Amino acid sequence: MKRIDCIRVLGEMAKDVLVVTTAGGATHEWWALGDNRGQLPARTLGLCSSIGLGLAIALPHRRVLVLDGDGGLLMNLNTLVTTAVHKPANLIHICFDNGVYESSGGTPTFTGAGVNLAAIATAAGIAATYDVSTPQAFAAAVTETLDQRRHTFILVRVEPGLGDVPPIPIDEVENKYRFAHYIESLEGRKILAGPTSPIAKAAGPGNAR
Repeated sequence: MKRIDCIRVLGEMAKDVLVVTTAGGATHEWWALGDNRGQLPARTLGLCSSIGLGLAIALPHRRVLVLDGDGGLLMNLNTLVTTAVHKPANLIHICFDNGVYESSGGTPTFTGAGVNLAAIATAAGIAATYDVSTPQAFAAAVTETLDQRRHTFILVRVEPGLGDVPPIPIDEVENKYRFAHYIESLEGRKILAGPTSPIAKAAGPGNAR
C-alpha cells in the first residue's frame, strides 16, 4: 500500500490533533490531506519522535501524532525506550516503513534486511504496538487507538514513493511561528515572547526576539 493512502485515511479520522512530521514525503502529504494548522515539520532526521514526546508531556490533554519514517526512527531508536518509560497516553507514534531513505535518493535502510521496528518497540516496553501492511488493518489500528487513551506505536509497511501533492508553501521559520500561534489559540495563553513581555524587557531595547 502507499503512504499517501494511509495519510488520507488518517486525515479523515484524526481531528483536532497536534502533528509532528519527519523529514520526507509524509510532511508534504499530511500538509495537503490533514489538518495542517497543528503541524510541525521536523526537518532534522530522527527528531520528530522526541519533539512529539515533549509536546505530549507539555500538553497531556491534547492528542499528539508523530508521523515518522523507518530511516528517521533508525537514527533515534532510543526514543522508543524514552517514550516507553514516560508512557504518554496522548501520544500516537506512527512509523511508515518503506525500506529506504526516500528523501535522500532511495538508499536502502536496515528494515529491508530484517530489522523489525514494531518488535523493537514492543521490547522497549510499548504495550500497544501494531504492525500493519494493508489499508484495512491500518484503519482498524487507528480506529482502536483513537477510541482509547494509551501510548501507541503503529508500524505501517508501505511502498516507496511520494504522493502527488504540492510543496508546502511556507518555510520552516514561518511555520514554527504559525504552529506556536495555533497552540496559543487552543490554550488561551502566550508561548512566544512579545515586545512587552518580561523576557523582551530583560533583553533591553533593540534586543527583543
